[in-house]
Amino acid sequence: MVEAILLVGGLGTRLRPLTDRTPKPMLPVAGVPFVAHQVARAAAAGVDRVVLAVAYRAAEFERYIPELSAFGAQVEVMLEPSPLGTAGAIANAAQRLGSGPDDPVVVFNGDVLDGHDLAAQLARHREWDADVTLYLTEVEDPRAFGSVLCEDDGRVTQFLEKSPEPVTNRVNAGCYVFRRAMIDTIPPNRVVSVERDTFPALLEDGRLLLGHVDRAYWTDLGTPALYVQGSADLVRGLVVPSARPGPPGEALVLDGAAVHPTARVYGGSSVLPGASVGADAIVEGSVVMPDATVGDGSRVRFSAVGAGAWLGADVLLEHAVVGAGARIGRGNELRRGARVACDLDLPPEAIRF
Repeated sequence: MVEAILLVGGLGTRLRPLTDRTPKPMLPVAGVPFVAHQVARAAAAGVDRVVLAVAYRAAEFERYIPELSAFGAQVEVMLEPSPLGTAGAIANAAQRLGSGPDDPVVVFNGDVLDGHDLAAQLARHREWDADVTLYLTEVEDPRAFGSVLCEDDGRVTQFLEKSPEPVTNRVNAGCYVFRRAMIDTIPPNRVVSVERDTFPALLEDGRLLLGHVDRAYWTDLGTPALYVQGSADLVRGLVVPSARPGPPGEALVLDGAAVHPTARVYGGSSVLPGASVGADAIVEGSVVMPDATVGDGSRVRFSAVGAGAWLGADVLLEHAVVGAGARIGRGNELRRGARVACDLDLPPEAIRF
């Protein structure tokens, strides 16, 4: 049996107001909660069991376990009593593992969307009998990420956390294969960072840390812009495997949603059950969540419309976020990263931003 720990304990602060009522990994991405895509990917790579390391709104994850388990891996939840950092969360969730000390345990972050070959990473970990094998990707500007220096054969030599003067464009991509015994070295019930504490300590102790470079699709869904882009890319089939319902295409309109015949929905947009898109409306590269309404003639571009939100006629959203239950009156224009709080009532033609 191959086991995995999925770190889904973050508050998703950068995605507010979308995360004010929904944990970030439970936000809909290409029609299903994002966590479903990650479980599906793990199962496709041969993972049999996934432990969700949860710290925020655990009940929402627990209710979804039957649907998650249907993707091919047994799923259960382990609650963090208080935020413990990345390594602390791993150590806490490891209490639910049944792996032996030399067995591989996959650990992956709950806000990373990627198409890397996890099965190949597992195979390389076993081939080298490594203590930890890290998935690395290459980015144009590594200054915002943790860079990883490796020998030509992949042996990790140094970790550089968000260096202002990077010496490599290879960065930590947020998926690791641990030898189970290495997880057991993490101090329990303490705030510990896997990037700043655990990996450097293992390296100093002479453990074999291996870099596995994969140049497949990779992004962090932590901001509204990246969230809607990631959802659109999944709808269009740019990332596989996934839990997307149905074949790839320019739009995903789920059962129970209503789109007027004169409306245009494209660019990887998703329209979820109970949502409606009115006459002559345009929805491009966006997420329209359950029970939301896009009024006649409105234009929603590269934006997210929260569950139960209502847009009147001729509203413009462009790179904007509308929280759950908000009401945007006729003729308002919201651009350039504008965010509307949950349940806010915006009168007609009040804002042209």
